[in-house]
Amino acid sequence: MKVRRCTSVFFEPRESTHFDLSSLLSGGNGLAHTRCWFALAPHLAGELRVSEEEMVCVGRYSPDEWVTLVQDLDPISRRLLEVGLLISDAPACQTHRDADEGYRALHWWPLAAVTHHAARWDAVNSVESMQRLGTDNVAGLLRSCGAPPPATIEREARGPDLPLQRHVPQSLDSLLSQRVTCRNFDQGRPLGQALFSQVLERVFAAQGSVNQGGDVQFLKKHSPSGGSLHATEAYLLIQHVEGISPGLYHYRPVDHSLRPLPSPAMPLYEFACNALAGQHWFAQAPVLVIYAPRIARSHWKYRNHPKAYRALMLDVGHLSQTLYLSATDLGLGAFVTAAINEVQIEQAFGLPALAEGPFAIGGFGWRASTQEIAEFDPTGSVW
Repeated sequence: MKVRRCTSVFFEPRESTHFDLSSLLSGGNGLAHTRCWFALAPHLAGELRVSEEEMVCVGRYSPDEWVTLVQDLDPISRRLLEVGLLISDAPACQTHRDADEGYRALHWWPLAAVTHHAARWDAVNSVESMQRLGTDNVAGLLRSCGAPPPATIEREARGPDLPLQRHVPQSLDSLLSQRVTCRNFDQGRPLGQALFSQVLERVFAAQGSVNQGGDVQFLKKHSPSGGSLHATEAYLLIQHVEGISPGLYHYRPVDHSLRPLPSPAMPLYEFACNALAGQHWFAQAPVLVIYAPRIARSHWKYRNHPKAYRALMLDVGHLSQTLYLSATDLGLGAFVTAAINEVQIEQAFGLPALAEGPFAIGGFGWRASTQEIAEFDPTGSVW
C-alpha cells in the first residue's frame, strides 16, 4: 500500500472556556480552559479535531511523494487514513483519494481554498441569529459592539486641502442616486418577460466573442472580468415572470436563453428563504440570481495564484452593480447579498462545492408601493 499526505491542510489551535466547580471551590475564578487542534482540509466535508501526535504525524508525509509501506500502519496513521488526512491507493480509501485528487486538479491557492470552503453556510438563519443577539438594529449593535469606526478618516495633512469642482448632474448621476437596495417587492405584480430578458441581456449576455484557436474562447460582456475569463455563471430562481414557469434555470450567455433545471425538493419560496438565510424580504423578488464562479476556468490561467479568488469576488461585484443599474434604469428594484446558505444552493443546482460555488445572490423586480421593511435611502431618491 502507498500513502501520502492530502494536498492541502492547515492546523488551527483553539481555546474554549467552561465553568469548573473545583476551580471555584479551591479559590479560583471557576473557569477552566481547554486547548485543542483542528485540521482544515478543503477536500473534506468539514473540520476535524486532531491530537498533537496526529498533527505531527501528518507532517511526516509528503503531499506529492508516495511512501510504500512494508508493514502495518500504526494506530495514529491508520486513524488519519480513515478521516482523509492521509491518502492511500488502497481501494477502501478511494472516496478520500478521489476528493483530494479532484481538489488538486482545480489548482486552488491553499489559503483561498480553506477560506472558501470553511465560510460556506449550511442551514443558517442569519435573521433569527441577529434577532436573538439583538444586532438587527443600530441600538443593539451599539450595545453589543460599541461605536463603529468613523464613516470617514482624517489623515495628517502636508498642506491645505484642495477643493474639487462640483459638476452639473447628468442622466447617469440621476440613475446612480436611485440605486437603492430594494427590500420591498410587489408580490402581486409579475415581471414582464421583455423586461426580464432585457436585464439578463444587459448584465450576463455575451456581446461578442473571440476564438483564439482550439477551445480558447473569450467572451465580451458589459462588466469587466479578471483575465477576461468571465467565469461567473448566472443561475436563476424564477418565481413571477410572465410566460416562464416558476423554477430553477441556468442562463446561457451566448444563446441568451434559459435551460430548465430540476426543481428543488421543497416549495420554491421556501427554498428561496433557505437559500437567503432567512432574509424573507429578498425571497419575495420575482427573480433571484445566484452568482456562481466556475473555479476551473479562472484557475486555468491563475493556477495556485494568491489573487485569483480576489479577482472572482471582484467579478461578482462588477456584475451585481451592472444588475443594480440596469434594473434601476428600467424602473425596477434590485438587491445583492452574500448572506446565503451555499450548501443548500450547491445541492439544489448540482454545483460541486470547490469547482463551482455560489458567492452571492441578487434579484430584481417591481418595487412595492409601500415600505414595510426599512430601506436605506437618505437622499429620498426612491421613497
